[in-house]
Amino acid sequence: MNAVLIALLVLPLLGAALTLAPATVFGPDHAAQEKRALRLGALVTGLVLVLTVALAAGFDRAHSSRMQAVTDTAWIPAIGVRFHLGVDGISLPLVVLTALLTFLCAVYSTRRLPDGPGVPSARAFVGLLLLLEVGMLATFLVLDLLLFFLAFEIVLIPMYFLIARWGSGAKVASANRFILYTLLGSAVMLLGFLLVGLNAGTFDMTALAAAHGHGLSHTTQVLAALAIGLGLAVKAPAWPLHSWLPDAHTSAPTVGSVLLAGVLLKMGTYGLVRVLLPVVPDGTATLAPYLGALAAVGVVYGSLACLALARQGSKGDLKRLIAYSSVGHMGFVLLGIASLTPVGVNGALFANIAHGLITGLLFFLVGALKDRYGTADLDTLSGATGAALYGRAPRIGALLAFAAVASLGLPGLAGFWGEVLAMFGAFDPAAGLSRPAFVTYMVLAGLGTLLTAAYLLIVVRRVCMGDPKQTAVVADIADLRPYEAVSWTPLAALTLVAGLWPALLLGLSDPAVKHLLGGG
Repeated sequence: MNAVLIALLVLPLLGAALTLAPATVFGPDHAAQEKRALRLGALVTGLVLVLTVALAAGFDRAHSSRMQAVTDTAWIPAIGVRFHLGVDGISLPLVVLTALLTFLCAVYSTRRLPDGPGVPSARAFVGLLLLLEVGMLATFLVLDLLLFFLAFEIVLIPMYFLIARWGSGAKVASANRFILYTLLGSAVMLLGFLLVGLNAGTFDMTALAAAHGHGLSHTTQVLAALAIGLGLAVKAPAWPLHSWLPDAHTSAPTVGSVLLAGVLLKMGTYGLVRVLLPVVPDGTATLAPYLGALAAVGVVYGSLACLALARQGSKGDLKRLIAYSSVGHMGFVLLGIASLTPVGVNGALFANIAHGLITGLLFFLVGALKDRYGTADLDTLSGATGAALYGRAPRIGALLAFAAVASLGLPGLAGFWGEVLAMFGAFDPAAGLSRPAFVTYMVLAGLGTLLTAAYLLIVVRRVCMGDPKQTAVVADIADLRPYEAVSWTPLAALTLVAGLWPALLLGLSDPAVKHLLGGG
């Protein structure tokens, strides 16, 4: 099984290298080259998805707290860096989610890739997409702090170019803000890694987790937790370090928004669970109340921002609205982690996956609306009578309503369990944390759920309802196309499965979470 993890990284890397071959390799003319390059992307990401499914099928669920399919060999002996890979019940769902979303984006792009003057070739797009997949997968697979930092950085350049070259609007400014924020956060995070590694004598994440902070003074742990936490909070994104996110989502192409929300945000919260909780537990406990406060504010702030954008006459952009909704939803993830309890952390990990599925579907749908109407402006879409998707494109309207009610946390769908468990964790936080403070955070988060329901139902009313016979921006629009059905159906189906069968994920993560929190 250890060869599978190596193949997961090598396959997309080889695919990305192949896009650098002479253009004639892909066909005799430009059109043939573009089509074959896009098919190459779908083929490689499809093979990666098959490997992750095989990995999940062969995973020993009875021992999900143990690292499996491990590869561990010296890489840079001079500084003690090892090429160490492994997967457990915490990382496995994220690996599968990453492979699935990347494959669906590649399939979607075979028919809907932005083009026009100044837009690079499809070969460049495929190469960047595959390089992005390498970095995303490696982040969830590596078990060495310096390798984790390297994987964390690999994703930045491909995403920068996806936004800057295939995006729209103020795409270059948005891409610049994205790269500057995340690079600065990563630099601070690296300082924390070096502080831990040099004081502990190793950068191996499993050894550091087993030590559970022994050998690191309280001051060292607090400083390391602050540096690492700040770097990861930028990517999460935690309020008030989130301001790069709405611009990046608004300008990014559809597939860029899907991967940014579905995977890149999860890299930050995964790092908090994988590194902060077991490696510097005392420092994390000291900072947990502040993280919980920022999380609670983020939930309310994100929801209020969405309500303002959804209001008639505000000229709110739907992509921007969903981006702000991510600030609120990721606030629940951060609140669960801040509780330092198995219930809260399990809820955070579940909410990670649920958010990736639901928000990925939402960004696909909004991208389709923008393609059809030429805009994602909510006022333009709704107009006097509403975009009337139920009448003009009933399948897209139904999917949008489904994704919206899943996002607001309707019981029976994936969005419900993570947020509820995160609030349960805040209701009874770990020993040493102020219960009144965390109960206050829980109440604020509960208020956020009501605000979330309000703005999402407003969006559904304005976009889906109305009189289809009245004049609109576009009188006749195409309903769900076959390639869209292929790209979106798995996300809708998994949203339902995770909501009805939460043990599918919680059974994997719970033993691993208890192992990390206990240091055993």
